[in-house]
Amino acid sequence: MIVKLAETNIKTKFGEFKETLFYNGQKESHALVMGNVDGEEDVLCRVHSSCIFAHHFNSIECDCREQMEISQQLIQKAGKGIVIWLEQEGKGNGHFALIKSIEHKKKGISQAEAYEKVGFIKDGRDFTVAAEILDFLKVKSVKMLTNNPDKVKTLTTHGITVTGIKKTEL
Repeated sequence: MIVKLAETNIKTKFGEFKETLFYNGQKESHALVMGNVDGEEDVLCRVHSSCIFAHHFNSIECDCREQMEISQQLIQKAGKGIVIWLEQEGKGNGHFALIKSIEHKKKGISQAEAYEKVGFIKDGRDFTVAAEILDFLKVKSVKMLTNNPDKVKTLTTHGITVTGIKKTEL
């Protein structure tokens, strides 16, 4: 169960968004909303997990920052949409797991396999909070901006209607 903590407007290089901060008893999550989405259908939606390397350090070893930028550009072009930011660094394993897995990833294996090599699970993320946020925002249906079918599955399992998927790869 999420609780709304605060709300403000934020100007970005992709236009102005309203940020709403939520808390589920364990972690904070953010919804960046452009335009009116209340009762709307086919709203562009990016569910995005935190990535310290990409977002704080501008690393070029992953495409997280680029996926966020593409999503914000598409939302700006559409005039409305939502980015839901979840604190799930390292596919939910944390930043320590990410650092420990790098030596294996550099050998050419997937990030998920690299996590397993160092004793973590492939993907510990949970997108349930995103469904709760979309329900709170009263969105009728979304078009997901994602490359991850697990996000779509979680949202639909929790009652969110997903009417389409647009990949955010470069």
